[in-house]
Amino acid sequence: MLKFVHQAIRDIRNTGSLFPSSPLLAKAMTHTLRSHRGQRRILEVGPGTGPFTAAILDALRGRDTFDIVEINPIFCEHLERRYLTAYRARHPSIKVNLHAMPIEEAPLTGEYDFVICGLPFNNFPLALTKAIFDRMFMLMRDGGELTYFEYVGVRQIKAPFVGTSGRDRLRRFDEFRESTHKKHIVTHQLVVANVPPAVAIRIVKRQGVRATCSASTKTI
Repeated sequence: MLKFVHQAIRDIRNTGSLFPSSPLLAKAMTHTLRSHRGQRRILEVGPGTGPFTAAILDALRGRDTFDIVEINPIFCEHLERRYLTAYRARHPSIKVNLHAMPIEEAPLTGEYDFVICGLPFNNFPLALTKAIFDRMFMLMRDGGELTYFEYVGVRQIKAPFVGTSGRDRLRRFDEFRESTHKKHIVTHQLVVANVPPAVAIRIVKRQGVRATCSASTKTI
């Protein structure tokens, strides 16, 4: 917790919050991953101190492959020490790789079955958000799932304080988000027991199909 708060204070743009995600949000983010049968290729983008990483590691089995991409070297060191070194020693048949770099530069090849993303897109320039989404979708197989999250009402809360240019950026982000969702199948899971409350957004990739997104919402 203290490590996350320290890094959040130093770099709130890339961490997005002063508090790490709760176990309930981690459970929501990894729900379909845990119920999937068969070998899986999994990618996590922006794990921070690892609340989602821990949930993913707990769900791995057999000959699964798990790639993690984190830009913050302090968080990378923490992930290795807290989770990854011991996990690799206990599970040599499962490949777990940590890439200390931006997702746009990571030497990865598809096709991933699941992508779990903890990046705070509301803090990013739209061009960077688009580049990251493009990269993640490129790495997913058709029918694969991308899950990311947003804090409830974050853009509405920020709008009065960011000026005209900031509100225009938030509006354009909303337009990009809706355009992306309409191309695929989307469900939402509300997690009120998180600080602050959050929504896990799950996108099932439908390459080349302009489908209206599902409006399914579940609360935990």
